[in-house]
Amino acid sequence: MSSGAQPVPRIVHRTLNNHRGSVNVARYAKGTAKYILTGGQDRTVRLWNADLGTEIKVYSAHGYEVLSISVAHDNAKFASSGGDRSVFVWDVTAGTTLRRLSGHMGKVHAVEFNEDASVLASGSFDATVRLWDLRAQSRQAIQVLEEARDTIQTIHVGPTNIITGSVDGHVRTYDLRKGQLRSDYIGHPVTAVLPTQDMSTMLVTTLDSHLRLMDMTTGKMLNDFTGHTNSAYRCRGCFGYGEASVLCGDENGMIWGWDLLDAKPMPPHPPPKGHHKVITWTEQHPTDKGEMVTSSADGTAKVWRATSAS
Repeated sequence: MSSGAQPVPRIVHRTLNNHRGSVNVARYAKGTAKYILTGGQDRTVRLWNADLGTEIKVYSAHGYEVLSISVAHDNAKFASSGGDRSVFVWDVTAGTTLRRLSGHMGKVHAVEFNEDASVLASGSFDATVRLWDLRAQSRQAIQVLEEARDTIQTIHVGPTNIITGSVDGHVRTYDLRKGQLRSDYIGHPVTAVLPTQDMSTMLVTTLDSHLRLMDMTTGKMLNDFTGHTNSAYRCRGCFGYGEASVLCGDENGMIWGWDLLDAKPMPPHPPPKGHHKVITWTEQHPTDKGEMVTSSADGTAKVWRATSAS
C-alpha cells in the first residue's frame, strides 16, 4: 500500500434518479464495464450505463426494500436481498430470477458471492449468516453461522475465509481451511468490513463516526479515520483507487476522503456536500482511479469524476 492518494472526486458526472425513495446500495459491474446496479426502497434493482446515465433494465421481484447487491465475477448474474427475508439470484440479461433462497427470519442486510459465484453468503437481522451452494439442486443452506448476537450488516467472502460485521460490535473471521473463528471486538456496531486485496488489513466502518484500519493477523488498529458523522445509519466506506485512500459518505450528505497512511482528510476540506440526505453507499470504480459512485436516502445515486481525471 503506497501513498499518493487521489483528491476526493467531487464533480457529478451522472445522476441516476429513477428510484422512488432511498437508494440503499450501488455496485459496479466487475472489470472495466461501465455499468452500475442500484437497489432501493422502491423494491427494485436497476441497471445503469454509468457513462450515459441511462437506465437499461429494472429487476422487480422483491416485496420489500432492497438492501444489498452482489455481482458475480462474470457479470452474468447478480444476487440481491432485503426486507422480504429472501435472497434472489438474477440472470442479468433475461431480467429473471434464477433462484429464490429462503430461510432467514428477518431482513437480509448483506449478500455476497464467492470468487466463482458457486457459493453465496447472506447475513440477516436474525444474527445468522447462511451459505448457499448454487450448484446444488437443494434450496437449503449448506451451513449456518450462528456466532453473532445481533444483526449481520456486512459480509466479505474471500478465497479462504468469510468476514462478517455485526451490530454486536464484533468482526468475525471464519478461516475455512483451518475451521477456526477469530473474533475482534470493535466496541461499536459494525456496518461495513472491506479487506485489502492482500488480506493483510481490513477497513471497518462503525456507528461511532469512525473508520478503522485493522491488522487482520493481530487485530491491532493501524489507523483511525474521523471527521465525518455516522452514528445511526449504514454508510458504507471503501478504499480509493490502489488502496491509497479511504472514502466514505456521511449522514449529512458529505463525501469524505482520507490518505490511508496518515489518516488526514484529503482536499477539498471541508468536503463537498454530495447529497441532500444520508449517503448509504460509496464504491470506487474497480479500474478507473478517477471514478466512484454514491447512493443516498435522497433517492439518487451519483457517479463522480475527480477533477484531476482525464
